[in-house]
Amino acid sequence: MKRFSTPSVAVVGATGVVGRTMQAILAERDYPVESLRLLASSRSAGTVAETPWGAITVEDLDEADPSGIDIALFSAGGSRSKEHAPRFAAAGATVIDNSSAFRMDAGVPLVVAQVNDDAIEGNQGIVANPNCTTMALMMAAGPLHRAAGIDRMVAMSYQATSGSGQNGITTLERENDWFEHDRDALRHGGWEDPGGELYQRPIGYNVLPMAGSITERGYTDEEWKLVHETRKILDAPGIRVEPTCVRVPTVVGHGIATTVFFDRPISLEEAKDVLANAPGVQLWSDDHVPTPLDSAGIDDVLIGRVRETIGESGGISLWVVGDNLRKGAALNAVQLAELLLDR
Repeated sequence: MKRFSTPSVAVVGATGVVGRTMQAILAERDYPVESLRLLASSRSAGTVAETPWGAITVEDLDEADPSGIDIALFSAGGSRSKEHAPRFAAAGATVIDNSSAFRMDAGVPLVVAQVNDDAIEGNQGIVANPNCTTMALMMAAGPLHRAAGIDRMVAMSYQATSGSGQNGITTLERENDWFEHDRDALRHGGWEDPGGELYQRPIGYNVLPMAGSITERGYTDEEWKLVHETRKILDAPGIRVEPTCVRVPTVVGHGIATTVFFDRPISLEEAKDVLANAPGVQLWSDDHVPTPLDSAGIDDVLIGRVRETIGESGGISLWVVGDNLRKGAALNAVQLAELLLDR
């Protein structure tokens, strides 16, 4: 694994929500950037972005020469990552990719900082960030797996609209405004569809029991990510995961209600002790339940509602919520970049 003391850094997808958050977090954490390059699509190329490192002109990703870049933080979508990440890696950069393009590639480590840091040692120029929902869940599941070995889990996600990018937030705001004009219809029926192409049904004042796109066996791609990424991150291909992913009318913060069973029974006291001592999380008491609003803008993943299972003994049920734009994407990418530093 290449290590750097003062790296040249590039943010690819720099004008998007996650790309802008990456820049802010680099500054917040005093990452030792020797030089910063910002890259995006041709639509944004030529614009000037104000950053903590001064005014920087955004480059066209398609035309950019990646020579001299040490670390490239990618948040430009799967197709763009597939096209350009190998090009950057071949030029000597270590790419930390936030898309789904390389997550299940056997030659690319899938890393959650503070959960499976050692996996980054095996990178060959590309490191993958997990899905933002999986990321939050792993902050709790990882420590519990190390303690007792996870056999199976049921995971129900409640995913914020920012998981669909800026378009998701805009859609929620527009639809909330639409329904405000006839609130009686929300109670008694007869509401009019606000229209829109992003989601299958309205998200304003509503809940969609299907986040992502339907793929095999009636499960969505978001649900399959929870299955496959959990197994790879925890290096446990035998874990059984039963997922359901739901889109909810919140702006930031993906929540997951999960029930976990282990290779051996685990008590409530042991589970709480494990979680209380895990890095990057806060364990909240039952009289102060963590919500997406609480998670917005903070680095830690919040854990609450920890309790023993009642339908079958020996398991643990809990609630996890994290800012999907921070730990779920930008923060984890920067934390992985930190792992590459020669300290």
